[in-house]
Amino acid sequence: MPSRPVDDDPRLGDLSEGEVLRAILARTAPASHAMIGPGDDAAVIAAPSGSVVATTDTLVHGPDFRLAWSSGYDLGWKAAAVNLADVAAMGARPTALLVALAIPRDLRLSFVERLADGFREACAALAPGCAVVGGDLTVSDVLTVAVTALGDLEGRAAVTRSGARPGDVVAVAGELGHAARGLGILFARFRDGETPVPVDPALLADGERAALDAQLRPSPPIGLGPFAATAGATAMMDISDGLAIDAARLADASTVTLALDGGSLGPDPRRALAGGEDHALLATFPPDVMAPGFRVIGRVQERSPESLLLDGAAVDITGWDPYRDWDSAAG
Repeated sequence: MPSRPVDDDPRLGDLSEGEVLRAILARTAPASHAMIGPGDDAAVIAAPSGSVVATTDTLVHGPDFRLAWSSGYDLGWKAAAVNLADVAAMGARPTALLVALAIPRDLRLSFVERLADGFREACAALAPGCAVVGGDLTVSDVLTVAVTALGDLEGRAAVTRSGARPGDVVAVAGELGHAARGLGILFARFRDGETPVPVDPALLADGERAALDAQLRPSPPIGLGPFAATAGATAMMDISDGLAIDAARLADASTVTLALDGGSLGPDPRRALAGGEDHALLATFPPDVMAPGFRVIGRVQERSPESLLLDGAAVDITGWDPYRDWDSAAG
């Protein structure tokens, strides 16, 4: 949808809640599972399988994003994508998003409109039929976007973290380490703070643009979650905090050890292991089963003292942690 003209772009503090909500709702799309959409006290979402997958994620200015680098569109897209990935990791198809916004008064209405555009277009690209069906709006000194995502299992059993078995293969769908590379570029080439240096695409090579997109506007393989479940995945999860941390979580939940092959992790295995926010899908499958779009990166072994091995050696379990400074996570 077209952007608001500069001379018609009021600050949110000069508008009523109703005016802001109308501007947001004008940029939403219908959700295919919505029986009652925005406008009432709550939405009603159909659950044909009789069960609902639900997840929540919150993005806060500072630890999770920086306005010096993210546009409203980027933020809406990313907030949608990271929640859609959690639904897909259960083997479900996303059906609806509920979005709660806490917004500073001095932000412009155009920012919120572009935020809504990002949500709408991320859903259309990554999870067709899913859309924002409601939420909440309030004022805060710190911009915060809280999203609840719902999904339908379509008659399948949910795929949890606890089902991996010795003899299974470990596989991943999506890229590893690209978001961490993008974060490193932001800190090295641009600047946040009192005198910000915004992202200038003209200064970036093609590979650098792709890395920044992976950080600011990720595109997780949402549709592959249901495919993996149908194919027979025994365990699955979204890689949000880095392969090492999340693979160790899956191993601990399943009481097994994951033995990874360093040669399968790309040109920079360290970044692939420690870099967070990739939102790839990590799954285990029986040895004679593999879902389209996944590639094998290791094997499941009987539990040993270590949760995770790389080429037979213990792995330093590090990755993205919101309680650490961004600077320490950008390397």
